[in-house]
Order: sequence, then structure tokens, then C-alpha cells
Amino acid sequence: MSTFSSGVVASRLTRLRRHMVASGVDAVLVPSSDPHLSEYLPDRWQGRRWLSGFTGSAGTLVVTADFAGVWTDGRYWQQAEAELAGTGVEVMKILPGAGPVYIAWLAQNLSAGQSVAVDGDVLGLSLAMPLRQALAARGIALAAHLDPLATVWEDRPALPTLPVVAHAAPYATTGRREKLKRLRAAIGRAGANLHLISALDDIAYLFNLRGADVEFNPVFVAHALVGPQHAILFVADGKVPPALRDILAEDGVDLAPYAALQGALAALPAASTVVLLDPRKVTLGIRQAIGNDVGVVEGVNPTTLDKAIKTAAEADHIRMTMLEDGAALCDFFAWLEQAVTAPGYGAAGGAAPLTELDLEARLQAARAQRPGFVSPSFGTIAGFNSNGAIMHYRATAAHHRQIVGDGLLLIDSGGQYLGGTTDVTRMVPIGSVGAEQRRDCTLVLRALIALSSAQFPLGVKSPMLDAIARAPIWAAGIDYAHGTGHGVGYFLNVHEGPQSISCSSAPEPATAMEPGMVTSVEPGIYRPGRWGVRIENLVLNQPGDSGEFGHYLRFETLTLCPIDTRCLDVSMLRDDERAWLNAYHDTVRRKLLPLLAGEALAWLLARTEAV
Repeated sequence: MSTFSSGVVASRLTRLRRHMVASGVDAVLVPSSDPHLSEYLPDRWQGRRWLSGFTGSAGTLVVTADFAGVWTDGRYWQQAEAELAGTGVEVMKILPGAGPVYIAWLAQNLSAGQSVAVDGDVLGLSLAMPLRQALAARGIALAAHLDPLATVWEDRPALPTLPVVAHAAPYATTGRREKLKRLRAAIGRAGANLHLISALDDIAYLFNLRGADVEFNPVFVAHALVGPQHAILFVADGKVPPALRDILAEDGVDLAPYAALQGALAALPAASTVVLLDPRKVTLGIRQAIGNDVGVVEGVNPTTLDKAIKTAAEADHIRMTMLEDGAALCDFFAWLEQAVTAPGYGAAGGAAPLTELDLEARLQAARAQRPGFVSPSFGTIAGFNSNGAIMHYRATAAHHRQIVGDGLLLIDSGGQYLGGTTDVTRMVPIGSVGAEQRRDCTLVLRALIALSSAQFPLGVKSPMLDAIARAPIWAAGIDYAHGTGHGVGYFLNVHEGPQSISCSSAPEPATAMEPGMVTSVEPGIYRPGRWGVRIENLVLNQPGDSGEFGHYLRFETLTLCPIDTRCLDVSMLRDDERAWLNAYHDTVRRKLLPLLAGEALAWLLARTEAV
């Protein structure tokens, strides 16, 4: 089910290969990236998708004269195989923890004297270094000054033009000036006097601004330079309204054209400038614009940790958001259950069966009724039976299923609200659910409970927590090919660092768990061609025990939505696990009951009965 026909992909690859011959390059590397190293990209930088037809958010395309392949990890293998079938583009599987293995492939499959072209303006600095070293060791040149798509992609989308807006009080609980003050102190501690920021979520957070340049993420395309007294925001002309421009100026924030960044970097005075930058959030092209005589200090953007640690006031807004999101979910699930159990549903002469697309539309409509809702936080994953086994599945008009027959329905969705970002996954039984399906659902619930109820040392590296969730699943000889948890923004990106509960992430100092961080807990089991199971809540780091052995943290579960016990084999739960589930459902019932009426209230009461 390629996004484009095989003929379209073949035509585009042919045009690229002709350009390669004309430019004297032997291979082209197209990362899933933009000048800000974003996870989700504006259309202008969706080159890998445009060339190959693979729509997953993570993947790297390599094209040579006689080969084209997309490297992607286990979350996307089924999707890539379906979308790339018949296109001539191969699926190259990245195994867990393997890293950017296409670098070794390029070094092994090209010869001395050949060259690899890549757009340096979208190539991460931290990736450019090992890439250049591996190629140089084999006598292969890296041509990072070429943008192969500039000529080949004739109808390439322009930069986004939607306006920038303020994220104002009461939801912006810390003022812009205070955030800049804290950042400048951190810049000084790092031994620098200027800070370059390209990460869009860091910029939106720092300046209390939001936008709509990236689907589902309320960010805008910009770079920033923060100095001792003033900051410069490099953003396209016309995106910041005059009134907001004046407010920014009062806070010492000047505006400059988006394209002016590299010129400004090239003009920095060498004798008096030391720039702090994050090599994982700056591209090679931007780094090369800084003069060789200008001092550079590499380190994690201070804003990355600052925004990850939510204030007490932000946590309160998030809790209110979870109430609204939970109420919307109850409305949706009550409607869904009534629809699929109605007499004659799906039968000749009865109500037409629902489709996965219907669910996405209805979920958004339910959330849109809640105060503060802005947009979905990602594309809803509504996968019935075998589609649920595709971890990042998304139904399309051309490829979706009807919700008919027996089985498991996986629904992973979320919302962007002025007071927070949500992400929740639940399983729904459709008709009869088999014993093996119940077993998988129960194992996943046990994994969720294991991590949700854990206590762990303050500052523990977040990847180390991954095994706690996997243990009940590993014990059954099963595993899953995605991380157990990701950080979540505050009306920002649904995937946010620096914390990541994933065995494929390195336990680096920046991943230390601190109070106030919001993270997902989302174990799963996926049986290709049959069904997939995932249960997901968001949790907040809270202080735990303190004593002789130091300070500890534990999780406060934020998500308020029943876990459908009809999918479970309750006999598999230990007493403490049963107690956790009953206590969670009691909390959900008490908090959501005042917000609901009618069918939604009846559904809540039925689905939060103790087991």
C-alpha cells in the first residue's frame, strides 16, 4: 500500500539518479530530518517520504546507481514492507540498539574515490561526525554542500506561513523574561556567552510562543540566538503579528529573517564570542557557518531539561487537562460500545459497520467539545485485529478496515490542550475475545502496573527503568520493538526529551529522572497478521521515600480512562496487581463522575467496577 504508485516512485528515483550523474556523486543519503532535526517534519522537508513513498516518521533513504533502500527500526517494519512493496525500494531493518547502520553499509558498498551527497542543512552534527569518519577511512568523500532534492523536487512545498501566537497566562506559568534569565545563567555556567537554539520545541517553550507549522505539534519554524542582554528570533517575515512583535521587543527579543541565521553566525566576532550549542540539535550546515576562530562549547540545550521539569502550576493544569481528556474518552467509548453492540450492527439491513477512519473522526469531535482543546497531538492509531499489530499504523481512505467480527481494537490517541498534551492507548473488545488475546492484554497490563507502581532512585537514568516493564512480558518469552516510555511536552511535542524509557537509548547523564517530568508508560505485544496490544498512561515523577540510601521517586498516574477488563484474564493478576487496577479505577470514577451524564456516565460506572 505504497503512498505513491510504483511508477511514481520509480520516476522520481530515475530523476534523482540522473541528477547524481550530472553532479558527479555516487550515492545520496536522505535522512528524515529538517534544519531543526525535528521528529515530525513540515512538508517542505519530507524528502524521504516524497522519494520513496514510506510515510513512517523514522527512516533513512540511501540511493545509489543500482540500489535504493530505507533503513528503519522495528516499529515500522510491517508498515515499510507494505508501503514499499513494488517500488524497487528495499526495507533495511535496523535491529534494536544497532544505531545508524546505513553508515557502515555506505562505507562497505562504495569504493575509494566515490562520494556521498547529503544536504548538510538537515544532517545532524552528531551524526555527521561518525558518517564522515567512516567514509574517510575508505577514501569516500562526503559532499554535504549539495541538496539533491533542490533540483529533483520540482513542486517542493514552500516554508509554512501560519502565524505565531502567544502561549499566555494562566497556562504559561513562567514568564518569558524569567525563562531567559534562567537560560542566561546556564549559558554562563557552561562557559559561553551566546547560545544557538534550533530545536523548535525548545524555542516555543523559551519564548512562550506556539504555532502550527508541524502537524500535531504546536511549534513554528525558527532559530534563536540568545546573548547576555538580547535574543534574536530568526523567523519568516509576517509570521509574528505586529502586536506580538512589540511585546517580544519589550522583553529584549528582536526578530530577523529566517534565512539570515547563517549570515549572522558567520559575522560573529571571534575574539569575544563563545557559542553554546547542542550537537544533537544542530545541523552540520549551521555548525559550519560559525567561523573557525569562534569559541564553541557543546552541551545539552538548557531549555531541554528546563521544559521537561514541569512546575507545580503546570502539573495542576495538566491534571485539569486529563480530566477533560478523560471525559472526552468516556463520551467516545460509550458511543463506540453502543454502536458495535446495537441490534443488526454490520448485518444486511442494519446499521453500516464503523471503520477505523470513523473512530478517528469521532475521537477528535469528542475532544473538540472539551475546554482548551486545540488539536490532536498525533495521528490517531485505530487498528482492528491485524492492523493493531502495526505499531505506528494509521488508517487512510485507501487502506482501512471495518470494525466487524470478533477481536481486539487498539486505539492510541491524544490531544493538544492549552494546559497540556495527552497520549493514551486502550484496548476494546469487539464481539468475542479469545483466550490468547486475553493473555496478551493481561501481560501488557501487568507490565504497565509493574512500572507504574515502581519506586526508583532520584536521578536514575531513565533507560534503566525499561526492564521493569518488560519483565512480566519477558517471563512469557515475548518482547516488543519499541521503547516503553517517552517524555511528553506541556502543550508541546507529544514526544519530548531528555528522558526516554527505552532499552535502545543510552543511559546518559542527561536522561536522569527528576521530579516534575511527565513520561508515558506503554508496553505492548504485537502478533503480525493477528492482533496488537498496547496500554498506555502518562505519569508524573513525584518525590518518593527519603532516608539512609538517598532520595527516591515514584510515579503519579495522570491519565484518567478505564482499562477495559473484558479484555483481561483476571485470574492471571496477583493480589497486588488486582488492588492497583481497582484503586486506579476508583480514582478514575471519582474524578470523572462530576463531568459526565447519560450514556457516558453509565459507561464509566460499568467499566470501573472492581474485579
